[in-house]
Amino acid sequence: MKIYGRNAVSETIKSGTTIDRMVVAKDADDAGAKRIIASALSRGIKIFYRDKEYLDREVSGKHQGFIAEITDFKYCELDDILQYAKQKEEPPFIVILDGVEDPHNLGSVLRVCECAGVHGVIIPRHRSVSVNETVIKVSSGAAAHIKVAKVVNINETIEQLKKLGVWVFCADMNGESIYETDLTGAAAFVIGGEGSGVKRLTKNICDRVVSLPMRGEINSLNASVACGVVVYEKLRQNLKGL
Repeated sequence: MKIYGRNAVSETIKSGTTIDRMVVAKDADDAGAKRIIASALSRGIKIFYRDKEYLDREVSGKHQGFIAEITDFKYCELDDILQYAKQKEEPPFIVILDGVEDPHNLGSVLRVCECAGVHGVIIPRHRSVSVNETVIKVSSGAAAHIKVAKVVNINETIEQLKKLGVWVFCADMNGESIYETDLTGAAAFVIGGEGSGVKRLTKNICDRVVSLPMRGEINSLNASVACGVVVYEKLRQNLKGL
């Protein structure tokens, strides 16, 4: 898998992800480029210097003079997410994606979740985009720092979380206002995919359904925007309670 762009490559290096090799444009000699190169060299990463045209042929997006080749993205297990929350001495804070198929949406979700302190993101094994090059690029390197679990059955995972005392909220149009709902404590938020939203059965097994106020003609937000509003309302309520 090829990771490209300065932020994505820099954060991948910092995370300790195994990088097979790194390709750098010969003319990348500014201060920012030198910091990334020095960081890579300090970790023993092999660097190959090539003309910009070579990098242009390697990837279709904006590489900014940096490409890193890594093994496939390493997913974690649900237990890893719960253990991470325990290590931080925090109640579990989880996002569950129900059928998000757009890699740009997933990348944005990972970025906002990492920024908000979410302990992990759960995606289904089927009918969902996986963490690929586009996702990592859009996440601006956040994918290297947040745990992502891929599960066979979202509904079974929700039931498991409920048994562990995690309150599961479904973000949907027909629910109580998120601003009037207590989100503190152990919580997981289910965000639906593009167009179809959260599946009916999945919605029914959640503890509560929360909605975002809509004042315009359009009555829905895309998954990454909705996720951003939801997790930051959760974060606001957590901070308010300190």
